[in-house]
Amino acid sequence: MQVDTVLVLFCVWLVGAAGKMVQPRGHKLETYKQSRSRRETKMDGGGGEKTGGPIYKRSPDMTKSPMTKSEQLLRIDDHDFTMRPAFGGPPIPVGVDVQVESLDTISEVDMDFTMTLYLRHYWKDERLSFPSTNNQSMTFDSRLVKKIWVPDMFFVHSKRSFIHDTTTDNVMLRVYPDGNVLYSLRVTVTAMCNMDLSRFPLDTQTCSLEIESYAYTDDDLMLYWKKGNESLNTDDRISLSQFLIQKFHTTTKLAFYSSTGWYNRLYIHFTLRRHIFFFLLQTYFPATLMVMLSWVSFWIDRRAVPARVPLGITTVLTMSTIITGVNASMPRVSYIKAVDIYLWVSFVFVFLSVIEYAAVNYLSTVQERKERKLRERLPCTCGIGNPDDMMIDPQITGYGTMDMNTTGNYGMPENGGRQEPRMLAQVALNDPQITGQVKPSRGYVNIWIDTHAIDKYSRWMFPGAYILFNIIYWSIYS
Repeated sequence: MQVDTVLVLFCVWLVGAAGKMVQPRGHKLETYKQSRSRRETKMDGGGGEKTGGPIYKRSPDMTKSPMTKSEQLLRIDDHDFTMRPAFGGPPIPVGVDVQVESLDTISEVDMDFTMTLYLRHYWKDERLSFPSTNNQSMTFDSRLVKKIWVPDMFFVHSKRSFIHDTTTDNVMLRVYPDGNVLYSLRVTVTAMCNMDLSRFPLDTQTCSLEIESYAYTDDDLMLYWKKGNESLNTDDRISLSQFLIQKFHTTTKLAFYSSTGWYNRLYIHFTLRRHIFFFLLQTYFPATLMVMLSWVSFWIDRRAVPARVPLGITTVLTMSTIITGVNASMPRVSYIKAVDIYLWVSFVFVFLSVIEYAAVNYLSTVQERKERKLRERLPCTCGIGNPDDMMIDPQITGYGTMDMNTTGNYGMPENGGRQEPRMLAQVALNDPQITGQVKPSRGYVNIWIDTHAIDKYSRWMFPGAYILFNIIYWSIYS
């Protein structure tokens, strides 16, 4: 009996010792539901009745969200950045410099140009100053730009413009401990350029890109070039296929708007000189060759109508095509361009060569008619071996002595390119019936008109006049 009592006491002691090892002193046992409810209460902040209690969440990785620390360091929430710095005081100076990356296109038809550039602004905003032991700046992207004040620059007379966004927005903001700010962005802008094409294609054009604040007048914002002319930098590799870039320079002016007031405006001027070689090959040389080709007809026999007429028509049509092609790629301006003068004068030379042959052909026809009439009036010389020995009795025929040295060549063409003496019939008019048909003051009638002389004169007059025109043209426009 005693042994059983000892065993029971020993078992109770073992159970008590095991309970002390599993559970701390003073801890009450709870069911599974009570334990789960307790954990949910901690996650929810201690229940609905305990507002503002501690929230048990996973602590964020602060290295992955630097904007929070930056905003706290710059005290962005403590200031109203919808207002400009030093509002109510003197105008804030904003310095500008530009790095031209490329000059893409120049269009004469649309009267504009396209430029890609880095636009940088410099100003001081003491609201963004922060303490720093090493005086190093902080650099941000476009996300912080939307939360602070930046100058509202725009391009005057621009048609299209955009900020590059590959792979992210090409915007950079750099803030220094003393509050100085550098704001840089990469922009492509297409702006208007008023061109004077009166000397085209031997012209020089000057275009301007104008930068101005949209809202702030000169009482609130003073724009200026940060380093004068040195504020504009260009890439040495910039080149255009049709133009030679001569120089870039900057200026500053005031612009007045009647409804809002005076604004500071910055100008970027660049001068372009057009390359002439392309137009020499495409316009001037073909036009000159067509004019020279029209002169070939002066060496072709005037009786070769199928040869001379198509040659003249071909040159006229070719000149019309050249003029049409040049004007198709040009704006419809209301004044005459230099290329128009050259092409139209060349067209006139080609057209006059066609008119010259028309005059030669007409005078040849008139000559043949007079020749037939003269043959009908002259007596028959049948049976006479040598017409030079023929003597005509004035009492029989009514004619005086006829110069047969001249009439002997009547109707004979040119011999091997050598012109024979003109065919002139000199008749002494003794018959009063014949005398009444002509003027008594002249002793002879010029029956033959030398149409060969027109071609002969044209062979040197046309080239000479065209060479003189080229000398005057190139001396004026070169």
